[in-house]
Amino acid sequence: MYLQHFGLKEAPFGITPDTSFFFTSPHSQEALNTLLVAARSGEGFIKITGEVGTGKTLLCRKFITTLGDDFVTAYIPNPYLEPRSLMLALADELSLTLARDVDQHQLLKAITSRLMELAAQDKRVLLCLDEAQAIPLESLEALRLLTNLETEKRKLLQIVLFGQPELNVHLQGDSIRQLAQRITFHYHLGPLTRDDMEYYLAHRLRVAGFTGSRLFSRGAIGVLYRASGGIPRLINIMAHKSLMLAYGQGKQQVAKGHVKLAAGDTIGVRRSRWPWLAALGAGALVAACGLTWALTK
Repeated sequence: MYLQHFGLKEAPFGITPDTSFFFTSPHSQEALNTLLVAARSGEGFIKITGEVGTGKTLLCRKFITTLGDDFVTAYIPNPYLEPRSLMLALADELSLTLARDVDQHQLLKAITSRLMELAAQDKRVLLCLDEAQAIPLESLEALRLLTNLETEKRKLLQIVLFGQPELNVHLQGDSIRQLAQRITFHYHLGPLTRDDMEYYLAHRLRVAGFTGSRLFSRGAIGVLYRASGGIPRLINIMAHKSLMLAYGQGKQQVAKGHVKLAAGDTIGVRRSRWPWLAALGAGALVAACGLTWALTK
């Protein structure tokens, strides 16, 4: 690929949530600080929302790795589960071995016993639920009942909900209002500003091993910001494609034309706002890469 061409040790713009690439923008740092303060204060429910692609999963993983040894964390990436399945997933995260046909009473008893055991060891237990907007209401209610478990000083289980803005609508229902009232800390993760995006690009390139000067021209950065709206996932996808195009042409810098082609090939970009995007077909990137690579052989 283009790694050797640009002097990189690894791909800088992957979309997997690698905590080594975590960028402390004002939004992400405030969100992380909110999580850490809330977790250490012992509150029952914490909520983080953000649009698709704003980095909620990466923030979640960074949060988990930042917590000290006095925390035991459980992580459920897909909580679209009915109450029993969700409780079984929590039991598994807490390293409980249960009979396959365990009934609901024994399941809750085993979880409670494990939580009490960990509390006796002065451990805090924290459950992180990603894509929380997908949790069925009855499963949310089951979680609320679990947070009723407490010692004289603190809750036995804290729960962090990471979800898209639809989670807020989900929590407005009358049937779940008791849970909504228990969310004492919350934060909305927004997109990057243009300046933050420029620092974001430089940060990821530096982590990936880049030691050169400016790799993305100012024009390229302007187009990238307008096309992405500051959404990190879209930035990553288009930056990666732009590097592919620059490499295919033997260029040492990404120009705005490379980003335009990358944007035209990326789902999620608002084409109606940019006439030059609407004119580009979905296969523009592949065609351009194929042509330039053929010419450089």
